[in-house]
Amino acid sequence: METFSVEDAVEAIGFGKFQWKLSLLTGVAWMADAMEMMLLSIVAPQLRCDWMLPSWKVAFITAVVFVGMMVSSSLWGNISDKYGRKVCLILSMMWTLYYGLLSSFAPVYGWILILRGLVGIGLGGAPQSVTLYTEFLPVKYRGSSIILLGSFWALGAVFEVLLAMLVMPTLGWKWLLVLSTLPLLVFAASCCWLPESARFDVLRGREDKALNTLKKIAAANGRCLPKGRLIANRQDDRGRIRDLFIPEYRRTTLLIWFIWFCNAFSYYGLVLLTTELFQAGSVCSVTDSSDLEPRCSLGCKYLTFHDYTDLLWTTLAEFPGLLVSLWIIDRIGRKKSMALCFVIFSLCILPLYACTQRTVLTIFIFIARACISAGWQIAYVYTPEVFPTATRAIGIGTSSGMARIGALFTPFVAQVLLKYSVYWTLSVYLICCLLGAAACLVLPIETTGQSLPESTSTMMEHVTSGRSQGSADSSSNMWQ
Repeated sequence: METFSVEDAVEAIGFGKFQWKLSLLTGVAWMADAMEMMLLSIVAPQLRCDWMLPSWKVAFITAVVFVGMMVSSSLWGNISDKYGRKVCLILSMMWTLYYGLLSSFAPVYGWILILRGLVGIGLGGAPQSVTLYTEFLPVKYRGSSIILLGSFWALGAVFEVLLAMLVMPTLGWKWLLVLSTLPLLVFAASCCWLPESARFDVLRGREDKALNTLKKIAAANGRCLPKGRLIANRQDDRGRIRDLFIPEYRRTTLLIWFIWFCNAFSYYGLVLLTTELFQAGSVCSVTDSSDLEPRCSLGCKYLTFHDYTDLLWTTLAEFPGLLVSLWIIDRIGRKKSMALCFVIFSLCILPLYACTQRTVLTIFIFIARACISAGWQIAYVYTPEVFPTATRAIGIGTSSGMARIGALFTPFVAQVLLKYSVYWTLSVYLICCLLGAAACLVLPIETTGQSLPESTSTMMEHVTSGRSQGSADSSSNMWQ
């Protein structure tokens, strides 16, 4: 009897109506994640003034969210690999919705700290939407589709700023917290349609359920499944962190973790640097200025319409980043694309060593943010492609956790070290991105045009073929 795999079925079904619906639903989850993150930079100045908070307490509100995400990312990845992508995503989004709404009723500082930390725990599961989405995509459309999924992040960030412009001056921060959960409410109302990954069902030994899912997708897309019987590579030991460190891809895991760390460290560092440098007026006046932030809690400043406008323009840099990543990802490959984004970011840092005007400063920061955003989106494409189904979710989860560590460290550079030396601060980000570019280039395997590995054994074959292909390319280049 003829047989076919889930990969064969996904390729035969192609990209159609089902994938568009899945894009919207997983995109809504991604949009909710962006809004909750953007919320931090908008609500913090308001809480500083309303509750007369010192700067360290305001910073701690942001820190607890990142700590929650860092701690929970691996846990959600483990749940996704053991119990299913659908279960994990619904649980994490419902958790975020519940505690996001409760945050609006926080009466004092202690409660907002606890509740936002719990929101961070829920947000740690948001990257699993990429895991689920990736496993339904044909090879041809995988790179561009995951990049376009990132547009929902940009839309969420822009929508949050526009929402704040309307809500904050009239209704206040509590109503902003409530209205920011709108995408989560949409997800909650629509998640009953969300299918479980056929790849996960096959790996768990549920061939009948996987086949039923594939038949529904084929009917929705107006295509036919391949003839024969669906084959399965069952693997019971799923979602174990130690499986990321078997000899075949220990190096890959460590390099990916470092790349995610560099992306988050540089991305959030640039966001903080933008605020600090603009407050100082110019690069040259940062070190000399001792009043970059109010030293007294009474010296607070509410965000004005112009502040929201500047925040909106900065956020719009995400969209050029998406266009850059779309253009290069399938042309030069995942590894070179990520490395190129790191290099361009580093080149945009160099002019900041000189005393530049605000207009020039804005242009280079805009380009740098677009490039680091593009590099991070490509990392979201590469990571689920390189790990097998048995460890794909835990791979993304642990990588996301490393990114949150980078986000936790970067304020000490972008806000603390900056006040002592602009050059040392810029040098830290420059060196970090150059090391990130080097890490991208030495990754053992290129995933462009490759099928998704299903089990550990197929992953080993991918690594072996990737190394042999690299050796062949090196030999041909030497003879040329």
